[in-house]
Amino acid sequence: MKARVTVMLKDGVLDPQGEAIRHALGTLGFQGVAGVRQGKVIELDLDEGASEDKVAEMCERLLANTVIESYRVEMV
Repeated sequence: MKARVTVMLKDGVLDPQGEAIRHALGTLGFQGVAGVRQGKVIELDLDEGASEDKVAEMCERLLANTVIESYRVEMV
């Protein structure tokens, strides 16, 4: 069983990496990109029977800084 966790900065939190990517895309000639938000994806290999609630607890305690980041859990 696998879980995929997507962690992104919350709206309103400055994203300097995203801004650097947006700028670099413009420098490379890619026009029309108004904004970029950069995040991370974490894939977990879990024992059978692991619950989405358990993964959410992992996110709350370690995988995401919930003050400035939001997360989404997908069981795959």
